[in-house]
Amino acid sequence: MEFGFTTAAYVVAAVLFILSLGGLSGQESAKRAVWYGIVGMALAVFATLIGPGAGLWWLSIILIACGGVIGYMLASKVEMTQMPELVAGMHALVGLAAVFVGYIAHFELGNVMAMDDAAKKTLEGFAALLAKKDGVEINILRVEASLGIWIGAVTFTGSVIAYGKLSGKVTSNAVKLPGGHALNAGAALISLVCLIWYLNSGGFFPLLILTIAALFIGYHLIMGIGGADMPVVVSMLNSYSGWAAAAIGFSLGNDLLIVVGALVGSSGAILSYIMCKAMNRSFVSVILGGFGGAAGPQMEVEGEQIAIEADGVAAALEEADSVIIIPGYGMAVAQAQQNVAELTRRLRAKGKTVRFAIHPVAGRLPGHMNVLLAEAKVPYDIVLEMDEINEDFPETDVSIVIGSNDIVNPAAQEDPNSPIAGMPVLECWKSKQVFVSKRGQGTGYSGIENPLFFKENTRMFYGDAKASLDKLLTMID
Repeated sequence: MEFGFTTAAYVVAAVLFILSLGGLSGQESAKRAVWYGIVGMALAVFATLIGPGAGLWWLSIILIACGGVIGYMLASKVEMTQMPELVAGMHALVGLAAVFVGYIAHFELGNVMAMDDAAKKTLEGFAALLAKKDGVEINILRVEASLGIWIGAVTFTGSVIAYGKLSGKVTSNAVKLPGGHALNAGAALISLVCLIWYLNSGGFFPLLILTIAALFIGYHLIMGIGGADMPVVVSMLNSYSGWAAAAIGFSLGNDLLIVVGALVGSSGAILSYIMCKAMNRSFVSVILGGFGGAAGPQMEVEGEQIAIEADGVAAALEEADSVIIIPGYGMAVAQAQQNVAELTRRLRAKGKTVRFAIHPVAGRLPGHMNVLLAEAKVPYDIVLEMDEINEDFPETDVSIVIGSNDIVNPAAQEDPNSPIAGMPVLECWKSKQVFVSKRGQGTGYSGIENPLFFKENTRMFYGDAKASLDKLLTMID
């Protein structure tokens, strides 16, 4: 009876998770999709607590309560600009959990194999499942546990380094130890040898060496990736955490973990592919290279950056009929989304057409800008993806770039030697006028010069984005 209820609950939870993932693809359905995921997870946890092999109820409840309190406190304090770091931190915890579960499976298997047949008949839960396995099934379990540990260890150290790069605690430059990729290949080969060793001996030592090798790969792999590739890295680590969860599910014989892990792993892989396509980079080049690298001498940027004050921007907006706003990470840092939303409302009240252009890798997390704009109550129907709006720039009177750099860089099209050559970008320079809200004349997160800032139809609206928009709003009724 308990097993039947748990299975049914897992099926319902899996359906809710699928609905949740599907709903997150659209802004209108995202809030409902989040609730699908919450209800699905609550149902899954409840079914696990009362299902076969359940025990240590009070300990489980205490741990869940502690985790919930810590999660609530973190989520309450985290700013939207810190969301990428938070996500990387969550991935690290999933990876660490996979390592622990793999080790628990190893030790439990050792305990069961040391028992006689009479003692095995008294076992319950996971131990009873292990007692029924024959030699082939035990080796399969060891492979599953090893994969869970290996993927989890790579995810753990990789996510910790990603967190450090995103938060500024670790350099955003691509850094490799002497030997570069050969070290990663060597560690992977050691992992394979240890797996074979473990299957033949069942000992703890090869599993420990495999874990250390995987921890090194996660560290060295992500250290060798530049900060500008972090959106891809975040989605990639999301995929890794899913596959780690699926491996745990196979080890524990838990169907829901297998399904959920596969959903997360595959969706993360698809998202990584979308991110790479948006940057005109192959997934392999991101993992093995770090961000770009010039193929030759880059094109010299001619001209000068011409500054403009708020009154000049206000005058241009008063005369414009169509406006496109391009938000970037600088808007998030300045927490200027509410000001942007207010500017949008005032311009639309004057009968002007205002839309937003969102690049797939804007910010440091996939969907970062969409979430910020939704938080500021910007209407969903005027927030458009790059492919939907790029052709409209030539007919646009004013484009306003707020804290963006690489995603509006014409060097991607004009300079074949640029590190971002071939990357699809928002072609805002084709509009009649371009205003760039920027703190100063720096080159931005990736360190690549942007010819847009020097074009004849571009004016630089220097200063903190929030403060600049505050001043601009006083001039637009």
